[in-house]
Amino acid sequence: MSVDKAIEGGGRDAALAAQISSQAVPRRALGDLFFRGLTGFTAIFLLSVLIAIGVALWREGWDAFRTFGFGFLWSTAWNPVTDQYGALIFIFGTLVSSLLAMLMAVPVSFGIALFISELAPHWLRQPISSAIELLAGIPSIIFGMWGLLVFAPVFGNMEPWINGHLGKIPGVGLLFQGPPMGIGMLTAGIVLGIMIIPFISAIMRDVFLSTPGILKESAYALGGTTWEVMRHVVLPFTRTAVVGSIFLGLGRALGETMAVTFVIGNTDSLSASLLMPGNSIAAALANEFTEATTHLYKSSLLALGFILFVVSFLVLVLAKFMLWRMEKRIGGGAL
Repeated sequence: MSVDKAIEGGGRDAALAAQISSQAVPRRALGDLFFRGLTGFTAIFLLSVLIAIGVALWREGWDAFRTFGFGFLWSTAWNPVTDQYGALIFIFGTLVSSLLAMLMAVPVSFGIALFISELAPHWLRQPISSAIELLAGIPSIIFGMWGLLVFAPVFGNMEPWINGHLGKIPGVGLLFQGPPMGIGMLTAGIVLGIMIIPFISAIMRDVFLSTPGILKESAYALGGTTWEVMRHVVLPFTRTAVVGSIFLGLGRALGETMAVTFVIGNTDSLSASLLMPGNSIAAALANEFTEATTHLYKSSLLALGFILFVVSFLVLVLAKFMLWRMEKRIGGGAL
């Protein structure tokens, strides 16, 4: 009799458990469906905002493209009095200043990240890391003011030496000839490089530290030097994140406004010398947007904004393509 009761009780427990489970599954499925919908909406919303920005810039700058055609991209004219506008000066200044910044920032950032992750003693690692994070949080206008008030006068005193030595080198000497004003394309590139170093080095430091210790210890056990371990172990393991940090810094340099505005010179002229003043798209928008009194003038400035938007988008596409090629090559090598 007791056995029959036990069997009956067990059957009721199993039925109750099945009922509870049948109620929990729909609730869990409803929660997953809500979370998926929320995250999908957020992603689509951000994509919509990106498309809306591009469409708005294209629509507002259409009059400039319609008036000047594709010649707007390579024209050096910029005269609000006669309503003649071209974008080449600003495109050139944006690309050159960003390239100079990257030539300076990438090797320095790599050295900082290498020192923190592999060479620095433990008591010094945290203070340097905190200093880098503090520099990354400083507003760009502070870098611009420092560049104008501190760096530009010092660099202006160095320019006669640059003219006398680098300016006489055949072929590249033309890049280092100009009056010792302290401000110009090279100054803007250096200030930009100093500004983006904290961003690139902070990411490189984190990914270098994320490398499994057993991989590095194995390389050291085989007699590898610090540079050999970084080159053959750490960099292959973190190459995707390293490339991503470099393009993140490039994107920051391309769109920087205030730091460049203070030190680039804001001159609507094209010169081969890096010591001469120039201009960039972001600096032109900051300086002239409030002064755009005619519809074509305003449309031309917004067309510059659309060009900067396209350049930034192409940089992102190039970064994604390079990362895809790296992952494909790594996968092919593994096979």
